[in-house]
Amino acid sequence: MAQSVRLLYRGQKGTIRKNHNWAPIKANSAVVITAAEFSVANCRPLLGAANVYVTNIGPHGPEGGTGGVEFLLHVDWETPLDVIVTITVLGDIDVFQEV
Repeated sequence: MAQSVRLLYRGQKGTIRKNHNWAPIKANSAVVITAAEFSVANCRPLLGAANVYVTNIGPHGPEGGTGGVEFLLHVDWETPLDVIVTITVLGDIDVFQEV
């Protein structure tokens, strides 16, 4: 069963490397991450003119602690913005193959 967590990152600008440790994630997990500008005043995503997106999603194993996921958060705007990120773990991948 899919599980999600939503994180609020305040004052983000540029390309920022992020890591979020979370027990449901392992190295072989399928993970999806979404991001959007966030309006704290309205407590909801704000679909403004800024490009806000995630790349290079890399789940990792516990390595002595809890598993998690690393990713790059991109916030293309002149001033820092509040951004909401939703991390969804779908479960373990079924097949890994080289193509």
